[in-house]
Amino acid sequence: MAFGGDGSRRAMTDINVTPLVDVMLVLLIIFMVTAPLIQSGVKVDLPRASAQQMEHSEEKLVLRITRDRRVYIGDSEIAGGDLEAKLRTNARVQKDKELYLQADRSLPYGSVVEIMAVARRAGVESLGMITEPDKELRKP
Repeated sequence: MAFGGDGSRRAMTDINVTPLVDVMLVLLIIFMVTAPLIQSGVKVDLPRASAQQMEHSEEKLVLRITRDRRVYIGDSEIAGGDLEAKLRTNARVQKDKELYLQADRSLPYGSVVEIMAVARRAGVESLGMITEPDKELRKP
């Protein structure tokens, strides 16, 4: 036990928490650095679930891909090779950095991923997916 230096024989009752705080900060930094690595490196079989429809007050910009692989931004058809250039020059996309993707369910997964990659290269940071609501969740 530590005693005071003034000659009195009184015990020091304060607990030194500095080492505890140091250890906790080191652990926090380790978890902050490793968490993104764990999320991107693990393959997960996600469960199937139905979700409620999201409420929104304004119209969002929608990128549509039809069954015959035609691509539309809003109501305008875009040639496949021109999609990235059109998205880069679209003022709304560059301002909001947001886009919603509506793809036909019969399209191969790879085709949809290619379009998503083009959108990311064009500066889209938030890419939402539009789906058909489950029949059980539809209101009569």
